[in-house]
Amino acid sequence: MADVVIVDSGVANLASITSAFRRLGASVTVTGDAQQVREATRVVLPGVGAFGAGIAALRARRIDAAITAAVADRTPLLGVCLGMQMLCEASEETPEARGLGLIRCTCRRLPGGVRVPHLGWNAVTAVGGGLVATGVAAFANSYALRTAPAGWTAAWTTHGVPFVAALEKAGDRILVCQFHPELSGAYGEALLERWLAGATGAPVAADAASAPGLLPRIVPCLDVKDGRVVKGVQFQHLRDAGDPASQAALYESQGADEIVVLDVAASAEGRATQIETVTRVREGLRIPLTVGGGVRTVDDARRLLAAGADKVSVNTAAIERPALLPELAANFGSQCVVLAIDARRTGTAWEALTHGGRRAGRADAVAWAREGSELGAGEILLTSWDRDGTRAGPDVELLRAVLRAVRVPVIASGGIGDRGHVAEAFLAGADAVLAASVFHDGDDDVGGIKDELSLRGIRVRR
Repeated sequence: MADVVIVDSGVANLASITSAFRRLGASVTVTGDAQQVREATRVVLPGVGAFGAGIAALRARRIDAAITAAVADRTPLLGVCLGMQMLCEASEETPEARGLGLIRCTCRRLPGGVRVPHLGWNAVTAVGGGLVATGVAAFANSYALRTAPAGWTAAWTTHGVPFVAALEKAGDRILVCQFHPELSGAYGEALLERWLAGATGAPVAADAASAPGLLPRIVPCLDVKDGRVVKGVQFQHLRDAGDPASQAALYESQGADEIVVLDVAASAEGRATQIETVTRVREGLRIPLTVGGGVRTVDDARRLLAAGADKVSVNTAAIERPALLPELAANFGSQCVVLAIDARRTGTAWEALTHGGRRAGRADAVAWAREGSELGAGEILLTSWDRDGTRAGPDVELLRAVLRAVRVPVIASGGIGDRGHVAEAFLAGADAVLAASVFHDGDDDVGGIKDELSLRGIRVRR
């Protein structure tokens, strides 16, 4: 019998959590069969997307009853993100849907005064004595528990308001995390290892944050063509820059907060992103992975999530058919949907380009960012086409215009050539900064950039 049974409810990016347990040496079974869940020695309920769709999927396969029975028998249970929320009584996301009710609370939407979804790395403050340590973890959520139910030990974080980061009920052998331990680097890996062993008394993590709040993200980008990393200027004159899996692992070791893989030829050549590349990158990666290029349908996105992506990025297909954005959000949640905008200056404004910068798509890139976020995109990947590969610094005017137009996180891309440029983008309000050439050419590394940001008073994940 497998060490861990991971529930396949149809609403989870299973590759990330599966890879995490296998790296720890655990045998894993992924199943949608209720009987296998009922007989498991340890059960993991992951999930992404909407509360109602997740609950409906569990009930359709009768997994809800299997989970309830397993808990009654004190089978160790781990719930992650939507998996945690589905164990609650209800959620404001889908008021008419009834949760499993193992946690006597209702999930509430995060307040409008902050950018939502809550995406990135935030402090987890634990009481101590249980599995969860104080540290920094990767989150991706729009809904959360504002109060801790009686009988549970809670860990907390803050995004606009304090909310529950994790709950533990030692007597019932239940651990639920609003964050993603499988995407939280060494901190999350240690938590999964403790859960497997049934250990308690978690230590204070070495990377414990001094204060709660989302940390600015440094995001290396791997532009991929034919299974190799490439880099050019304004998406042209591409040169080889290495193996995607090796490069991703290197950047994680330097302290990268997320990796983006973009198939730069997929839209232009009419072919899908190479699933094999995504699978190889995910196998060795312990941080979030965004993948884009050639995503035209919900099924395209589902294949990428199944291969190991945590978010999918869309550009050309969304401009050609904006209905793709609400379709993706309905199936996977807005926190999984990244709208990539390649913006080229036209006088005092910017137009949005398609097909890898080869064609004009929308006359007003800022208006398109606003529309896209309203349609369901949970994050904007904003690239200045004029600055791409030039190392001339970010287009701060473009960045600020988009930040004013949307209430979702914005990743600044294009023109990053030195540490000062990264700080400039963060000081302008970017939630994350994406760069490629400066890393691929070995001119700087993530750790060095974070050192500089810290000296400038910008908090980063260490």
